[in-house]
Amino acid sequence: MSEKTILKLQLPTDPNWVKNVVESNIEEILTDHAFCEQKAASNAITLIVQNPNLSDLVQEMAALVQEEMDHFKRVHDIILERGYVLGRERKDNYVNELVKFMKKGGNRNEQLIDRLLFAAMIEARSCERFKVLSENINDQQLSEFYHELMISEATHYATFIRLARKYTEGIDVDKRWKEFLDYEAQVIQNYGKSETIHG
Repeated sequence: MSEKTILKLQLPTDPNWVKNVVESNIEEILTDHAFCEQKAASNAITLIVQNPNLSDLVQEMAALVQEEMDHFKRVHDIILERGYVLGRERKDNYVNELVKFMKKGGNRNEQLIDRLLFAAMIEARSCERFKVLSENINDQQLSEFYHELMISEATHYATFIRLARKYTEGIDVDKRWKEFLDYEAQVIQNYGKSETIHG
């Protein structure tokens, strides 16, 4: 899978991130990853709360919440297996910077499309990070786990893009997605240096 063709991400993660940062901070990465899954579930719940009238979206987000929380439990199981304890939630500066790009105000449809594209952006970068992890980490269990989750995140990314296209009312989704990608390319230049999934 090529990030350029499938995910359209402009800046790939340096594989040295795995060797130089991740492998010496497995406990940190697992804690951060667990909370990423929990936040993804929370985001899907927010979409349900804000758009209860969109039945297809509600159904898809309900299924996504279950999947994300299953991933959370699986990460937590690995944490416990390894004799660790889930640490405190980490601040996700990358996600907070993406939030700044979302449209403030505007009508309900504009807000919905931006939240769907925001979610797609996070899933796309998570997918790319999981791919880099699966291919470069010197840990068989985590390599297989992240390969599996890479596929799952790619599906979630596609779901959010598809829903944005389905529910748009006069918004050029492809144009707005390109704007998100351009912005993310600027943001991600400052990351890939810390022991977090998006760090």
